[in-house]
Amino acid sequence: MSKSYRIFIWKKAPFLRLLIPLLAGIILEFYLNISASPLLLVAGASACLLISFSFLPMSIQFRFKPVQGIILSFLLLLLGSLLTWNKDARNHTDWYGHFTSSKSVIVATIIEPPQQKAKSFKAIAVANEVFNNDSLQTTQGEFLLYFQKSEGSQKLKYGDRVVVNKALTPISNSGNPAAFDYRQYCAFRQIYKQVYVKENEWQKLPGKSKSLIKGIHFSIREKIVSVLQNFLGNNNESSISEALLIGYKIDLDKDLVQAYSNAGVVHIIAISGLHIGIIYAILLWIFSRLPVAKKSKNFRLIFILSGLWFFVFVTGASASASRAGIMFSFIIIGNVFDKSGSVYNSIAASAFLLLCFDPYLLWNVGFELSYLAVIGIVTTFKYISKWIYFKNKWLEKLWQLSAVSLSAQLFTFPLALYYFHQFPFLFLLSNIIAIPLSSLALVGCLILIAVSLFPFVALYFSKLLFGVIWLLNHYILWIDSIPYSRWIDISISTFETFLLYGLIITLLFAFIKRNKKSLAFSLVFLLAFAVSNTMKEWQHFQQKKIIVYNIPKHKAVEFIDRKSFLLKTDNELEQENLLYDYNVKPANVAFAANERANNLSHLFSKNGFYQFYGSKLLMIDSSYHNYYSAEKIRLDCIVISQNPKIKIAEIAKTFDCNNFIFDASNFSWNIQRWKKECEDLHLHFHSVPEKGAFVVNL
Repeated sequence: MSKSYRIFIWKKAPFLRLLIPLLAGIILEFYLNISASPLLLVAGASACLLISFSFLPMSIQFRFKPVQGIILSFLLLLLGSLLTWNKDARNHTDWYGHFTSSKSVIVATIIEPPQQKAKSFKAIAVANEVFNNDSLQTTQGEFLLYFQKSEGSQKLKYGDRVVVNKALTPISNSGNPAAFDYRQYCAFRQIYKQVYVKENEWQKLPGKSKSLIKGIHFSIREKIVSVLQNFLGNNNESSISEALLIGYKIDLDKDLVQAYSNAGVVHIIAISGLHIGIIYAILLWIFSRLPVAKKSKNFRLIFILSGLWFFVFVTGASASASRAGIMFSFIIIGNVFDKSGSVYNSIAASAFLLLCFDPYLLWNVGFELSYLAVIGIVTTFKYISKWIYFKNKWLEKLWQLSAVSLSAQLFTFPLALYYFHQFPFLFLLSNIIAIPLSSLALVGCLILIAVSLFPFVALYFSKLLFGVIWLLNHYILWIDSIPYSRWIDISISTFETFLLYGLIITLLFAFIKRNKKSLAFSLVFLLAFAVSNTMKEWQHFQQKKIIVYNIPKHKAVEFIDRKSFLLKTDNELEQENLLYDYNVKPANVAFAANERANNLSHLFSKNGFYQFYGSKLLMIDSSYHNYYSAEKIRLDCIVISQNPKIKIAEIAKTFDCNNFIFDASNFSWNIQRWKKECEDLHLHFHSVPEKGAFVVNL
């Protein structure tokens, strides 16, 4: 990158100079977990040093200006670390986790409308007070609260206060290889504990504790959902309309969402720049024609910004919606005051503000993809759009839309491969139809809400809107049904993801700036990616694994031999695709075990006994009958499933095994009894529900 180009970037986007050290500080604090005291001490010393420069003669200040810049950047780095430290609820002295024990009683407030699950109601609650014997401690901090389904729990609402008479437990992961890290996902939202309460373990208190702003938000959301379901019905069309208009995804069908993801258009059901842009265009059109707003730029500015941020507020102010809201706010203010700023500066400024508010947004997938898509569009769209020129204006608009999709996809696909392990080949075909239809549907939803006061008009208009969304859904389902429409089961590491971004950036710079050095660097990135991928393939070719998965109420033992796998499980798990996709498939993708086999050449089994290469294993389930042998049978491990009526001491008389595995299909009280027996006999054991999946590398 040439010196003149670097100077150009810094001048056009000065917020980049603030954002980069802030990012460094956030990352540093997240991985090193430095306490606040040394951070404040160093920050104070740096601030004093920076202030002291102002008392020096101008000649010295000018000479050491770079040093001032370095100190300022260091202060921003410390700011990022301090913001991250402060955001972590566990660092606050009044966090409930510092005071709770197995005998604590908690008074909590439900801060979101409870969600209905298959066997419970899930709520997020704030711990207001913790009782320990005769002491009372005022606390703060959120936790997950699951209520057993009952008449009382069904009536719970936002703002209700409850007494919880049960110990909180840490949020745990399944421990299944490469599975979704739910514990870390909750930690980024500052939720570290959870509890499931039966009807006799909680009590509702009189009165409510509501935030006025949150109350308005939930009331508006509830009203909008009610209107959409009233006129569109309780179906896929209404659920898509809820997601399109306000980002409400609770009613979405999982298979339909997967189809949108497979087709490469899941972004249209997540509030993003597309939605904010449409709202901005509508507001601009309306207020450019109203007499009061038309005469005064200031009134127009206030009306448009108010409308824009009201929409962001109603949608829940997600990371992508907030980012788009901030960027469009900068654009609107700039247009009103005839100041056209750099879009790069707007991007950096919006990211800076959002990360100051919540540093953990940096690890939010929506935040990452949203910014990468915008960066891709602003950096490459004007070059991609020039590849083809059409005289016909409609074909030209179609190509412009395709160029936007290509630009966004160019910068998001490495991260999409990393998180979602697939690439939709037909994303252009999907977006060409889906974006116009979804935009039309969004405008239609707004009109339906506006005319809902006139039921007769709304009834007939809702039929048109239903048809548009029905067409959108069925088009996406058709795209998803096309054979070989996507590249699936891709697994790339964090290091390989960075290599891909290095390749993309250097290639773009080489072609845009005609820079030969950048082209050489791109070849280095390509070679490094190829070497990394080859080494990984060699590891997969040599791998031999036994995995006992952690799937509640299910047995699942898998043998992996190179790229083939054989799964021993119960019939219910075989038929439940979602359970398999969530728990087992991520490991198979990560280990490139994509060939399901009925038999493995090095696996021998008989009557519950298995030998895989040199490892011997016995599976004991509810059908188990005692084995008797004159000599002890040597085993490497015994897997116990489905609550067999056994005693460890009796098993130990027949089998010489020092490793007992209790999987997640067993009752917890059975596992506790077996653990005690193992401890008495000095035998090793592994409780899968408590410690996560059991993995053996042979």
